[in-house]
Amino acid sequence: MRITTKCSITQYFNRMNQSSSSAELDPRVAFFDRHAPTWDHNGPDSAKTINRLNSLFENTGLRAGQDVLELGCGTGLYTVWLSERVAPGRVVGMDFSPQMLAQARKRDCRAEFRLADICSQRTTDDLFDAVFCFNAFPHFRDAVAALRNIRDSLRPKGIFIVLHLLGSAKLNAFHHSIPGPVAHDRLPAVSQWSVRLEPLGLGIEQLTDDDDLFLLRAQKK
Repeated sequence: MRITTKCSITQYFNRMNQSSSSAELDPRVAFFDRHAPTWDHNGPDSAKTINRLNSLFENTGLRAGQDVLELGCGTGLYTVWLSERVAPGRVVGMDFSPQMLAQARKRDCRAEFRLADICSQRTTDDLFDAVFCFNAFPHFRDAVAALRNIRDSLRPKGIFIVLHLLGSAKLNAFHHSIPGPVAHDRLPAVSQWSVRLEPLGLGIEQLTDDDDLFLLRAQKK
């Protein structure tokens, strides 16, 4: 089952205008649009990834019944997993790439998909129990603005999660090896997170940076 929302004509064109502005401002949009049709076939084995996600689920702080905003949902491949794990909670998958979302909307997934850029504005009046960034945070061109809008999207005591199945050193080296607009995308070092989060009222509960795992969990105070 797919959850959809109705919007006015004004809201529709506002979203399209925002998308156009993001595309003009951020060359990553064209990069991900171009790779969207083949994205699921060129990445890590999805079954193995889901097995690892299941093994890490308790550590993320995600729970059944939560309303979750998934930022950088891409083609929705792991949105399906997320929506099943937090059911009957609601999942909103958000991405700035129209073509990635076009792939996501083809899935049989009990989630809503929205085209939006978290670096530009909060993008939604909804509040969530959790904001989940899986394989996404390094691609936010303005981390300060993104974190502020993430904070504003959380309910009191809500949690913010950044998850990668590689440590920051390997992940940053991988991005550096890719020609194009993502070559300089970086996951901040461990020492930088408290400096970024504490002024926003986000307290770190867990921060792991190993060779095969980066996991940050912070709670809104």
